[in-house]
Amino acid sequence: MKTLIYIETIFLLVMTSCGSDNTSTDGFITVDVTKSSYSPKKELVLQDFMDVEYIPLETNDEFINHGYVQAIGKKYIIVRNYNNDGDIFVYDRKGKAICKINRKGQGGEEYISCRSVTLDEENEELFINDFLARKITVYDLKGNFKRSFKQKQEGDTQFYLDIIDYDKDNLICYDECNADIPFLLVSKQDGSITKEIITPFKEKKLFHQVLRYEGGARGANPGLYSRIIPYNNNWILLEPSSDTIYTLMPDFSLRPFIAKTPPVHTLDPELFLILRLISDRYYFMESVKNVYDFRKEEGFPRTYFMYDTQEKDFFSYIIYNGDYSYKRELYMVMFTPINAKGELWATIDAFDLCKDYKEGKLKGKLKDIAAKLGEDDNRLIMLVKPKK
Repeated sequence: MKTLIYIETIFLLVMTSCGSDNTSTDGFITVDVTKSSYSPKKELVLQDFMDVEYIPLETNDEFINHGYVQAIGKKYIIVRNYNNDGDIFVYDRKGKAICKINRKGQGGEEYISCRSVTLDEENEELFINDFLARKITVYDLKGNFKRSFKQKQEGDTQFYLDIIDYDKDNLICYDECNADIPFLLVSKQDGSITKEIITPFKEKKLFHQVLRYEGGARGANPGLYSRIIPYNNNWILLEPSSDTIYTLMPDFSLRPFIAKTPPVHTLDPELFLILRLISDRYYFMESVKNVYDFRKEEGFPRTYFMYDTQEKDFFSYIIYNGDYSYKRELYMVMFTPINAKGELWATIDAFDLCKDYKEGKLKGKLKDIAAKLGEDDNRLIMLVKPKK
């Protein structure tokens, strides 16, 4: 309780000092999630504020995949397929194929499901989030079993939705269904909880919709987004139920980063805030209404906008990839945080890239890479990080 009181007191003090420009000297801003549009619209080129790297993944008879990136370290890239077939592909940092792993099965040293793969590069270990079995299974980079341990079992926990490499001893995990403590530090050795991180909220709200009917149920969610985002050597924690997005500091204190208004528990349906990409100057985000029409199979309408830390104001935006010879639009929903360095990944289909190359629509390093690609090759990784 003391922790909760302390954090809320800090929050109130910061809110009081925000002023009319919706920001403080610490970069704290307030977002009205009910606003349906922003103007004017800024046109930006990604390469002007982010460093961009392209990594072609080697394609051969054994290494054909969907390019669903799980981890990118200094030495290794880990990729799997979207269809949960159990295949895990290990590449070196330049995209050269090293090893293909598949330990899917019912045995004690196998995984039933693979929601995600977390890389501990220092120890050369892979942590498989076997969410159906509610456990984490650990392998070396050749697929040899090392150990496994259960995820948190007590309380209203179902399974860890996100698992991120935190430090040499711990993973940081997001437990979506936990009504009190959604963020946990978990031991890499035995799964024991080494730290509970409390992000205060009044009432637990789940960011999905469920249609229940006799004999079953259907679910829908707003798509993939990150609840744990690395930024400036710290971690941003996004709990949908909380009216504040916090930065987790090295001493485990929480510093308000973005406040959401009005309070989420006062909204019906709820409006949630998602962060997509954070650079030193721009914060790209979207507000999403928690509704879904199961008959039409559509829903979760959203408003896209960004905050400019120099101009201290909000804008709508359009982003272009500067490695195309025409105005090729990019969408922030493409990018997913991938490591503690603040890098994010997206992929480009090889067939589309080859087509653009033949039509003379590429330039620079992307053109050079496309010249060596085949239409049936694996997807190209696009890796971005804030400019220094």
